[in-house]
Amino acid sequence: MTSDLRIGVIGLGLRGNLATYAHRPGQGSVVTALCDSDPAVLKRHAGRFDAELLTDDYRRLLDRPGLDAVLVLTPDDTHERVAIDCLDAGKAVYLEKPLAITVEGCDNVLRAARRTASRLYVGHNMRHMGVVRLMRDIIRRGDIGEPKTVWVRHFVSYGGDYYFKDWHADRTRTTGLLLQKAAHDLDVIHWLAGGYTTRVNALGDLMLYGDLPRRAPGTPRPDDWLQSYDWPPATRTGLNHVIDVEDVSVMNMRLDNGVIAAYQQCHFTPDYVRNYTVIGTEGRLENFGDGPGDTVKVWNTGPSGYRADGDIAYRVPDATGTHGGADGDIMREFCDFVRNGGVTDTSPVAARMSVAAGYMATMSLRDGGRPYDVPPLDADLAAYFDQGQP
Repeated sequence: MTSDLRIGVIGLGLRGNLATYAHRPGQGSVVTALCDSDPAVLKRHAGRFDAELLTDDYRRLLDRPGLDAVLVLTPDDTHERVAIDCLDAGKAVYLEKPLAITVEGCDNVLRAARRTASRLYVGHNMRHMGVVRLMRDIIRRGDIGEPKTVWVRHFVSYGGDYYFKDWHADRTRTTGLLLQKAAHDLDVIHWLAGGYTTRVNALGDLMLYGDLPRRAPGTPRPDDWLQSYDWPPATRTGLNHVIDVEDVSVMNMRLDNGVIAAYQQCHFTPDYVRNYTVIGTEGRLENFGDGPGDTVKVWNTGPSGYRADGDIAYRVPDATGTHGGADGDIMREFCDFVRNGGVTDTSPVAARMSVAAGYMATMSLRDGGRPYDVPPLDADLAAYFDQGQP
């Protein structure tokens, strides 16, 4: 019988729930070490796992013998430093998105993984969401022909709470929300379209949250910061003392295979939904929600006026767990990767390219919309990861 992988967790904040999917005693993996800078958070999570070590210093966790892998779930601006330390310690690493908050930071992490021959896995969980896999299957079957353009609209109803009441609102911690929030969607655009972004331009602004009441520096967030959902958005209070990221942004992309894509994001809408449209040479698809019972519709006859029912309607598959079942699936893939290596659906190269697109779009946005080219990844480094980190 194969023994359980022994896993450490660094960071128990918003994505700390991933650790529960890694903790399956007797079924392949067990969480044995926890690290968080907040003693209260550390204590609150301790009883959920078979943790033999609780610490506020991740280097103590890395020094623990017998630890097979580490989940890095810390804030974005720490990813580069913490991930490289974990790789240097010879640990297999799960790194929550984004890979880093700069293109250079991403490349530093990738180089460290190759230099140390330590396995690196980046958790872009939307590749494991049922609606994304369904769209991918439809495109692969040829239902809409060859994809030529992808449009994504992202309505973020809770943006004022999730992204403007803590460090997410500070560009020194995230670069911007076209990187931090959009990294998932940019990765999915690349996955569906079959290429990576080479050139971007973007526009955006801090339209609403820049003028709302902020907390004084050093003041803790209110306990209900994720549940307040004040409406209308302009009534929100207690925002982060630094707010210098945009709450509205739009970006255009040209991919290396000629596909043209567009992404739009707004953080003060009344509802939360992502809407994907992919148009190919023989039709188009569009998702209507991403949960069980929602649909992806295909139009591939015509020409005609708009037909609400489309030609084919595919039901989004049922799923259990967070992110439409993606979090459980991604952790199973990670544990299998730690044991066996090989190519995975998530990809460090893809993670780097989504960050690079978002980073350069942010540079364009803050430069009046001037087009920017996306720096290519070193070909030898890309090959190493595309071959499954041999």
